[in-house]
Amino acid sequence: MSSLASAPSAQSAGSVSSRIKIASWIARVVVAVILLQTLFFKFTAAPESVHIFETLGAEPWGRLASGVAELVAAVFLLLPATVAFGAALALGVMLGAIGSHLFVLGIVVQDDGGTLFAMALLVAALSAWVLWLHRRTLPVIGSRLG
Repeated sequence: MSSLASAPSAQSAGSVSSRIKIASWIARVVVAVILLQTLFFKFTAAPESVHIFETLGAEPWGRLASGVAELVAAVFLLLPATVAFGAALALGVMLGAIGSHLFVLGIVVQDDGGTLFAMALLVAALSAWVLWLHRRTLPVIGSRLG
């Protein structure tokens, strides 16, 4: 009886782990797609991107640098060996974007209804969760994070 009782719990633990792995992949892909989608606007100097970075006093170098950082984060998120780095980089970039919205740009930018701000919040939340899931893979500090 004890082997039967332990078998379902072992199976349940395995299915929870596989569900978390699938959810992690979904979150990573969602974040990567959002980051990659914004690159077109940053690298082609779309008027909204130019407006944002002019308002921040960082046009064109801030726009291009944030685009490169988002590209690197997206690629790192999709490579199993660099997931934690990608999540940390994406989170850092999004915290900067959120701060820019809260303190300089406002929630709504050029009548977008707050879409850019909402996407920054979504990417930050998903990146933080992915970073938490993969924290043990960080060099030096990962083994201490438990």
